[in-house]
Amino acid sequence: MAVTAVVREWDEPEGWGVLDAPETPGGCWAHWSSIAVDGFRSLAPDQDVQLEWEPAEQDGYSYRALRTWPVGVDPVDHDLSEQDGACSSTLTIRFDDDPS
Repeated sequence: MAVTAVVREWDEPEGWGVLDAPETPGGCWAHWSSIAVDGFRSLAPDQDVQLEWEPAEQDGYSYRALRTWPVGVDPVDHDLSEQDGACSSTLTIRFDDDPS
């Protein structure tokens, strides 16, 4: 169930910020990938948003956003089938066989 929150701060270059709601005392960490809108995903300080969250230790906060979107806008579902609320990536390096 979504709750109403307010964007406390948003670091555009790094793509993350903090949302405040009574249900998430101390703030809820949010990443751009949790923003459920089409196009460029970003939030602005003092913006009212809907927030779906989970308890999690994330960068000093006790809560992490699973999905957030502006109040009055229908959320857009992105492919979340492989996400658990956190972001991850992999890197594979392959070297050519040594010719000698």
